[in-house]
Amino acid sequence: MKTSLATVLLALVAAGGPAGAAHWNVDYAKSRLGFSVQWSNEPFSAAFRHWSAEIDFDPADLARAEVSVMIDLASEFSDEPDFDSGLKGAQGFQTSQFPAARFLATNFIRKSAASYEARGTLTIRGISREITLPFSLAIAGRTAHMTGSAHVLRTDFGVGQGMWSSSTPVSHDVSVNIDLFATR
Repeated sequence: MKTSLATVLLALVAAGGPAGAAHWNVDYAKSRLGFSVQWSNEPFSAAFRHWSAEIDFDPADLARAEVSVMIDLASEFSDEPDFDSGLKGAQGFQTSQFPAARFLATNFIRKSAASYEARGTLTIRGISREITLPFSLAIAGRTAHMTGSAHVLRTDFGVGQGMWSSSTPVSHDVSVNIDLFATR
């Protein structure tokens, strides 16, 4: 349940943009997209094995930046296989009907020299919401390292149906986390 929101947020940060801006190629072997949530007052973290990001981003030309992230929700995994199967089921991501989450960001704001916000649309379970993903970015030559975390409410995306719609045992607040490495 909480995974879907986190997944979408993480996808937003990892994607790229339109023609004209610098195109970045994600190093998926080094990068990680996942989420964390409080479950029974304990931290629960999961990640996605399969996701892709198209990133066009130039700090000197934010008006032309664009990121598009697709996340295979069925690729979610954690140290709790029982939780994973529930997250993928009808009360969670419902991957049989909604196999992917998408994040599309076309609005970027510089907050400081290495700090930005990506504003875009996250879609999970066919429900789209505007979200903001704060991130830090370090570019050295042709390589970049980006980290970010966005907070979403899982119930805004229909994640957590029936008995899982309550904020107990699973918090409504989910952090989508991304740790991305790329080259141009």
